Amino acid sequence: MTKARKNEPLAKFTTFRIGGPAELFLMPETVEELADFCGKYPEGFILGGGSNVLVSDEGAPVVIFLKKLKNFSVAAPENGSSAVTAGSGYSFTALSRKMCGMGLSGLEFAYGIPGTVGGAVVMNAGASGGEVKDVLEKATLLVDGKVRDFSGRELGLSYRKSELPKGAVIVSATFNLQQGDEKEIERRMKENLEKRKQTQPLDIPSAGSVFRNPPGDFAGRIIESLGFKGRCVGGAQVSEKHANFIVNQGWATAAQVFQLIKMIEETVKSGTGITLEREIKLVGNF
Repeated sequence: MTKARKNEPLAKFTTFRIGGPAELFLMPETVEELADFCGKYPEGFILGGGSNVLVSDEGAPVVIFLKKLKNFSVAAPENGSSAVTAGSGYSFTALSRKMCGMGLSGLEFAYGIPGTVGGAVVMNAGASGGEVKDVLEKATLLVDGKVRDFSGRELGLSYRKSELPKGAVIVSATFNLQQGDEKEIERRMKENLEKRKQTQPLDIPSAGSVFRNPPGDFAGRIIESLGFKGRCVGGAQVSEKHANFIVNQGWATAAQVFQLIKMIEETVKSGTGITLEREIKLVGNF
């Protein structure tokens, strides 16, 4: 498979199933290739699992797709814990399942979270009371063409945020996991996923939560209180199950999703004085 394509449709690479083409779509398979592509195209958008992103209908000039960076290793156990390293393109949910099969606990919260290891670190992804910073030992980053290790503290991980050096790209992440009982780990994973299914529209294309929760409150509660649940703009709809999700009913455009996002932001600001902060990232021109 070629490592560079032209005019590659991006909708199939996003969980929203929305987005125009990438003029140049690059797929590095090694850190050396990643460094080469990043050096040649510093403006390129780094794409992993495609969650938490909304790609414009026009698409994007250059996209660097990391899903082929899937290295995996486990260090010998020490005092009941193991250091597990996974490439940035490794599915976060798949990693959680693999850890369960190895009897390693700590990533149960990751089960069902869309996206990749790299994206999970960037967003400090979390669910069911757990988050990346709880188990991250270090992340390996490509910074100015050089590979360097950073601790979670150095990355400034906080609620759905990180503070990576400008232009840095995550190459891999190492997690500190504990030995546990496989059946108990699996039970917790299934329980966490079942709770999410009951409250989130996991069966309809979306990008995940649109907004971060403001301090002391929940974005979904605020949005629902202002009557947005079920509101539509074209094929884009505020989920009837969880108001902090916008779903693609099958024919939504990026422009329609963005219009709905702006409507929510403006109504919440005028109605409550709260400025919602986007969790979703925009790619291309809006």
